[in-house]
Amino acid sequence: MATVKRFEDLQIWQEARVLAKEIVSIVQTTGLKENYKLRDQIVGSSGSIMDNIAEGFERNGNLEFRQFLSVAKASAGETRSQLYRVFDWQYIEEQELNRLTLKCESLSKQIAGFIAYLNKSELKGTKFQS
Repeated sequence: MATVKRFEDLQIWQEARVLAKEIVSIVQTTGLKENYKLRDQIVGSSGSIMDNIAEGFERNGNLEFRQFLSVAKASAGETRSQLYRVFDWQYIEEQELNRLTLKCESLSKQIAGFIAYLNKSELKGTKFQS
């Protein structure tokens, strides 16, 4: 894997950003905008995926990065669960639910794969370099 200098270059961050934008689009175009609690929860959890990837990356340490990736993965699961409520409360159609939950699952698997890669890697992060 080539050395990545910015979190914005990470594919998992880019995909998390797209997912967060899609969630906000649902909020802006449906009655979900009036359901303040669920709206804030799903916007927060979807944004948490990309934010935790970025924060972990910026910690400059492999161990901390893996910890934040784990939180990002959990946020992907939380977002997926909230999407079922968004569907059950009829803010989105089943096709949209399926598309977005598959996106969450894919992102979760990619994050897990990246964690596994970092577990095997001898890279320690810039804060450990002399």
